[in-house]
Amino acid sequence: MYINCKGELIDLSRPKVMGILNLTPDSFYDGGKYRNEKAILKQVEKMSVEGADFIDLGAYSSRPNAKNISGEEELKRLIGPLKAVIKEFPEIRVSVDTFRSHVAREAVINGACMVNDISGGGLDMEMFPTIAQLQVPYVLMHMKGSPQTMQQHSTYKNLVKEMIFYFSEKVFELRQMGVNDLIIDPGFGFSKNLQQNYELLGKLDFLKTLNLPILTGISRKSMLYRLLEIDPEKALNATTVANTIALLKGAHILRVHDIKEAVEAVEIIQKMKDSQIPHE
Repeated sequence: MYINCKGELIDLSRPKVMGILNLTPDSFYDGGKYRNEKAILKQVEKMSVEGADFIDLGAYSSRPNAKNISGEEELKRLIGPLKAVIKEFPEIRVSVDTFRSHVAREAVINGACMVNDISGGGLDMEMFPTIAQLQVPYVLMHMKGSPQTMQQHSTYKNLVKEMIFYFSEKVFELRQMGVNDLIIDPGFGFSKNLQQNYELLGKLDFLKTLNLPILTGISRKSMLYRLLEIDPEKALNATTVANTIALLKGAHILRVHDIKEAVEAVEIIQKMKDSQIPHE
């Protein structure tokens, strides 16, 4: 399984790690940490050294009940840091975390090589045509409603079956438009309650039927820290456990705050899988 990032073919047979870098004041875990260029570049360098394959820049907080900001404000937060990262680390693959087509376009023009859309095109009807025109890998996430309303939309008759139908419809639409590089994200914590998140984690391998790379974003989320009655700051061990389960269930990309631990999880699972291949 490969994706094409600006002419570079990336082999996903060995799972990759995507570092989260929020350029927001109100994200649930690292909001406000990276508000100047020096802090941003220092964190990108740390992630790169620790083995990140992608850096995902986000300038809109999508936590439940987060404040809705304008596209202009999102661009204002995003483009300066993006340019600085590309200039300082030209070898780094930068993804942009946005549901707005005009923000995605500006980001790609300024060096991003992937678009990560929490709404799966549902919050901007121009997103799919824009991706078709830009021809960059597109992360299609499962969510119902918006970040402000998603927790009111967690009723399902059959969660995984409905998710597969959701992805199948959107993938068909994108393929018809000529989009080649698609990645699916089941959207842990988005329009799903605690029980549903764990059902999804246990049945993640069901999504393999779509024959597309799977990205998981479980890092320090409430499904971990609420269950264990801890703070997000203390949820690193829980994150590593959940990431390990996701890898065993077929995840191709781990989207995380903590690179080193995720890379180690990939290394261990990969070694185990490689050792089970019969040798001549």
